[in-house]
Amino acid sequence: MEETLRQQPSNSIKICLFGPESSGKSTLSRKLSQHYNAPLVPEYAREYLQKLWDSTQKICRPKDLLPIAAGQIQLENKAIATNPPLVICDTDLLTTKVYSEAYYDGWCPELLTKYAIKNTYDLYLLTYIDTPWQADDLRDRPERRQEMFDHFKNALEHNKRPYILLRGTVEERMELATKTINQLLL
Repeated sequence: MEETLRQQPSNSIKICLFGPESSGKSTLSRKLSQHYNAPLVPEYAREYLQKLWDSTQKICRPKDLLPIAAGQIQLENKAIATNPPLVICDTDLLTTKVYSEAYYDGWCPELLTKYAIKNTYDLYLLTYIDTPWQADDLRDRPERRQEMFDHFKNALEHNKRPYILLRGTVEERMELATKTINQLLL
């Protein structure tokens, strides 16, 4: 299992969208991928958990965390296999760790914690919660958005990850994100 959580070496610049549910990560990741004609690594947990919900009406369980993490890294490693200049990641293992700790009273599988910290990205785009809440089968904490945002921000700061905070409209977020990414591409 350990090998399935390890990022493959790459010279690609990796950008990770990071933040709580319904904060605009997927919209922005798609727009950035299109803007730069860069591979997009989608959020594996969404597909995995939607299938779980559709078949059993169950939400994420502790036993799902490592398969979700392995699926995410498999998608990422596939995207960087050809060493594109830039890769846009809709999420990462640190996100899974934050959710695990928030939902399971501070608990996270040791292996997930190890690779959430070990795997790296060149820049995190932390999405603020000033977007409208959009309910779906998997989202469940609209009243705790600020608390979840704080968990995400603290995880970046605690792990000394490079990040910028994105607020405002999609256009305002794109403007700051592309300006910052362009500096990395120089």
